[in-house]
Amino acid sequence: MWQVIGQTRAVSLLQRSLETGSLAHAYLFTGPAHVGKMTLAINLAQALNCEADEPPCGECSSCQKVASAKHSDVQIVSLSHNGDSAEDRPRAEISIDQIRQVQHTASLPPFEGRCKVFIIDEAEFLSIEAANCLLKTLEEPAEKVVFILLATNERLLPATVVSRCQMVELFPMPAGEIETVLGSNWGVEPEKARLLARLSHGCLGWAVSVALDDSLLQQRAGLLDSLLDIVSADYEERFVYVAELANQFSQNRGLVYERLNLWLDWWRDLLLVKVGSTDNITNIDRLDSLSDMAKRYSLAQIRASIQSILATGEQLRQNANPRLALEVLMLDMPGGKSTAGSPAT
Repeated sequence: MWQVIGQTRAVSLLQRSLETGSLAHAYLFTGPAHVGKMTLAINLAQALNCEADEPPCGECSSCQKVASAKHSDVQIVSLSHNGDSAEDRPRAEISIDQIRQVQHTASLPPFEGRCKVFIIDEAEFLSIEAANCLLKTLEEPAEKVVFILLATNERLLPATVVSRCQMVELFPMPAGEIETVLGSNWGVEPEKARLLARLSHGCLGWAVSVALDDSLLQQRAGLLDSLLDIVSADYEERFVYVAELANQFSQNRGLVYERLNLWLDWWRDLLLVKVGSTDNITNIDRLDSLSDMAKRYSLAQIRASIQSILATGEQLRQNANPRLALEVLMLDMPGGKSTAGSPAT
């Protein structure tokens, strides 16, 4: 039984390929984080090695081993951290050594199953050397070997690698469907399910993780509060915050993008409140705060803030100086005041 929820099109494609014996030797699963790419990859690995007549059964010894990451013929390749000095800031990447190990393992016959499966998580972070090394393997695929690459942004992968894979796109689920699934499958109370469905942006995996761990909602509340404090802070406080954020960016870019996305959601909600479309906001638990804040800014200011946040994110993805990009965002965002207390000009 396929465990991934809300991805009927992708499941049907893979199921037909299994039934007709027309599976590709390499797949590229794309879609937002937590949309179900890893779950689908695990399901496909189970199906390829399942002992039942209608794979994946999820119950046989092989399926259970794959699910618990104990199957010798199913390997997940993930990020490693490299960087030798303070000047050479740490960066996450999938190294050539990892792919060389995959090549060696792929050259051997399956040990306990019918097919070797290599799942490469966050494949867009393959180093250039690793991507070139992988390309050679994809160009000359071995028998009984399937590669599954997972990526949130396939544009960051070399076109030569993408062209050697069959792409399977996973799409965000409607909020209403996520709300229903959280209640029926995980017993989440209606009010919380509604909030998580909005916050998840269509990614069920995120909603389930937060439903099972209340501390994640508390972390989100704390982050949102700190971001809102910056809106009313003077420029000196904003620049101190930016210095901390820029330093964090050198260690973990994902956390900084997470804060930008929180900010983006908030200003988008302000825009919706401003035009009277409150039914479509994301932060439904903060409607009162949104309504109060929307009164203080014009529609033009809100739209400009959204554009500034989007521009900052794009600049960071293009390897702009993080501190400079974030400082410009602080200057562009309305509400800041000089340290003397008078509005900046």
